[in-house]
Amino acid sequence: MARNKLVNGSHGIWKYFNPAFYLRRPRRLALLIILFVSVSMVVWDRQSLSRDYQFEVSKLNEEVLRLQQMLEEIKSVTEDVFVKSLKDVQEDPVDAQRMQRVKEAMIHAWSSYEKYAWGQDELQPQTKDGVDSFGGLGATMIDALDTLYIMGLDEQFQKAREWVASSLDFDKDYAASMFETTIRVVGGLLSAYDLSGDKIFLEKATDIADRLLPAWDTQSGIPYNIINLKHGNAHNPTWAGGDSILADSGTEQLEFIALSERTGDPKYQQKVEKVISVLNKNFPADGLLPIYINPDTAKPSYSTITFGAMGDSFYEYLLKVWVFGNKTSTVKHYRDMWEKSMNGLLSLVRKSTPSSFTYICEKNGNLIDKMDELACFAPGMLALGASGYSDPAEGKKFLSLAEELAWTCYNFYQSTPTKLAGENYFFNSGSDMSVGTSWNILRPETVESLFYLWRLTANKTYQEWGWNIFEAFEKNSRIESGYVGLKDVNTGVKDNKMQSFFLAETLKYLYLLFSPTTVIPLDEWVFNTEAHPLKIKPRNDQVNLKQSNKVLLRKPAFRIRQRHYGRITKK
Repeated sequence: MARNKLVNGSHGIWKYFNPAFYLRRPRRLALLIILFVSVSMVVWDRQSLSRDYQFEVSKLNEEVLRLQQMLEEIKSVTEDVFVKSLKDVQEDPVDAQRMQRVKEAMIHAWSSYEKYAWGQDELQPQTKDGVDSFGGLGATMIDALDTLYIMGLDEQFQKAREWVASSLDFDKDYAASMFETTIRVVGGLLSAYDLSGDKIFLEKATDIADRLLPAWDTQSGIPYNIINLKHGNAHNPTWAGGDSILADSGTEQLEFIALSERTGDPKYQQKVEKVISVLNKNFPADGLLPIYINPDTAKPSYSTITFGAMGDSFYEYLLKVWVFGNKTSTVKHYRDMWEKSMNGLLSLVRKSTPSSFTYICEKNGNLIDKMDELACFAPGMLALGASGYSDPAEGKKFLSLAEELAWTCYNFYQSTPTKLAGENYFFNSGSDMSVGTSWNILRPETVESLFYLWRLTANKTYQEWGWNIFEAFEKNSRIESGYVGLKDVNTGVKDNKMQSFFLAETLKYLYLLFSPTTVIPLDEWVFNTEAHPLKIKPRNDQVNLKQSNKVLLRKPAFRIRQRHYGRITKK
């Protein structure tokens, strides 16, 4: 009985799988069809939703990647709503032609140096020989390395590199300017390393920096400004009355911080950052320091305040170390000091009559209506720093000041018969400006500021001004055996010196003034005061500087050959 009941029960279950059962019962067949269709729709809908979801996720991932790439391209430019980005500016064929002209000028300057003064510090074009103005450190050779590389002059760069590797020797019984040696030699070698990745440049930079370090061994940490490269004994120039010079003492921070980052040895950074810490303890309310500082007490001596000679680059480096440090909280005190100094600068600004040229006075108790051409770096500095103000109105104010000062500096050139600027200018009521010291030694400061203003505003006027200055150099300073300065910008009488900074700065800034913005972009590189670009790296004081004695190798920052006029492709 039990078995028959089980069999009959099983038959009862299986009948529902028999089609004949439903054919005899239409209502149940209809219910089954409805159930099947409903289940099918649910399953299909879930699969469709899953596919749509995956598709949407894929699209969102692509969009996120695209936005990340865009963010990487524009980076800090978005911080400033009033500073225009040049990413979308198309390459101008006129700019390309002008770049080529500047490149040809560099080839002429370099080939003249190579022919008549190879390995010496500077060329004397009129007598067709060389002179060791900096103790035989190959100043022009090292100053020109990065310019050659940026312009794509590979053969010339490689030949110079071989000289550095085989002939550059710093073991000299020579009392070197710590300032000039740092900005030209240390800066030039580090820039060549950052651009090419060739560690011979880093090794040489480390060698010369080690020879400079004893200069900081003072009671206060404010360095002496002259040091013997062989014996290490340091002192200050007698004409400074035993004091250290502001610019000479506060313009090593970029190079020595960069050296610590690239070698992993903190000693270089520690020396130079102590200088800023000491000065910041008693930094004046207006942020303006006299040009002489006592190296024992770190107290300023009563002397001139100026944005020209002996003061200039101290203020420049307050801003640039902040930029070089990725604008992080670690370097915020640099920015704070710089902003305080810029407020102080406003107290030195006057306008001439009748033409309302804006200029920066010097101060020695009272204001002196005199401005050095050296102070024409200030428009570029102000433009570079304008976007960092938390108040956009402040940024606009200082950008406007930068543009006004650039117009004055351009007129330093336009106001002379040769269209080249004198060394300094005096301003007199009712007669605008007049040349003071009338020589021109191929200085770069005005074209430097034009470069920054062009990159940061996209105003082509600055390119036109730069081109006019370049043509004036071509007309008045170019001779068969190189480039010379002028003893007098009024008469055009020539001197006998091709300054190394003409190749390092003047021609480089002119070249970059007409180059695509992907050549040394300002959000990835910082120029030292000798126009040597240093690559911005993530700043990590706790990690990078513990790797003592370990060389941090770099890949070349640019591929070897992209266009006939130079390298423009980023990594």
